[in-house]
Amino acid sequence: MRLLLLWGLNALALLAVTYLLPSIRISGFGAALLAALGLGFLNMLVRPVLVLLTLPITVLTLGIFYLVLNGLLFWLASALLPGFYVQGFGAAFAGAILYGVIAWALSALVLNNKG
Repeated sequence: MRLLLLWGLNALALLAVTYLLPSIRISGFGAALLAALGLGFLNMLVRPVLVLLTLPITVLTLGIFYLVLNGLLFWLASALLPGFYVQGFGAAFAGAILYGVIAWALSALVLNNKG
């Protein structure tokens, strides 16, 4: 149940990003659910390989290159998933940062583990 709630919160965060950045579009809530699922799978399967391959440059940039990887995965998700459009890498970079912050905030507000 918690996983489904987290998935829905991530879809809402993605919809909030499209509201804040006009260069990112989603065709509807169903596409947002699919995009949130796709981003989750990309982060689970592709991100570890990319982090390992780009470890030297990430160390040289003191971890800032990790933000570039987030943007690239966000952009890749838009290329693979129907109904989810990102106009360019700059929009993907900003969208990935906003998506991470909003998803974290929603999760912290709704899924409070103190009770």
